[in-house]
Amino acid sequence: MIELHNLTKTFGPFTAVDDVSLSIPAGEFFGFLGPNGAGKTTTIKMMTGLFTPTAGSIRINGFDVVKEPLKAKATFGYIPDHPYLYDKLTGREFIYSMGGLYGMRKETLKENVQRVIDLLELESWVDKKTEDYSQGMRQRVTFAAAFVHEPKTVIIDEPMVGLDPRSARIVKDTLKRMSQNGVSIFMSTHILEMVEELCDRVGIINKGRMVFLDTRENLHRHKAKYDGKLESVFLELTKEADE
Repeated sequence: MIELHNLTKTFGPFTAVDDVSLSIPAGEFFGFLGPNGAGKTTTIKMMTGLFTPTAGSIRINGFDVVKEPLKAKATFGYIPDHPYLYDKLTGREFIYSMGGLYGMRKETLKENVQRVIDLLELESWVDKKTEDYSQGMRQRVTFAAAFVHEPKTVIIDEPMVGLDPRSARIVKDTLKRMSQNGVSIFMSTHILEMVEELCDRVGIINKGRMVFLDTRENLHRHKAKYDGKLESVFLELTKEADE
């Protein structure tokens, strides 16, 4: 579960995130949309403890991210938009190393490493050094490493960056399955079709403020007002916020 309460982040006179409140229950797949510079990445960096909020609070699975950072981080997995791997490690070694950081028991870690390898279909190349991986391979290993400790929440920034169609399908199917099994997923993306396909609820942020927050079904009702395209709704809502 994710709870954002009056979340604000300023950089000098500039307000990047402005009084955002949001609650995402267990098992909800939440899509976070917005134009470049709207505040999406800043929000995620506060959620993951990389930025400290100027005001407001963030609780993930009951833990305050600022006051209880280690406890909070132990309950979620984070996939950044640009995956970073240790090139001299194999994919399997990298996943093991990430599981070790969470203090997992040896037997559980071994089982979970194999589980995420199977889940993301990595077996054919997971024992090769990551320096030889394509962008799609690197991204899938990053997902596996984020899932190895069985997080209750997953936070993703642009999950489809660099993925080939097969890798994209594997990632989408995996995320949907996890959501159905009770994992809350917070996904920032520019791919509107992915939001329509996967998300239960959608938030649109522009100039740091949430300009839309509703279910996918109600978003479809908004589409009917325009030309039946999510893109048109997105452009209209962000245009209204600009005016």
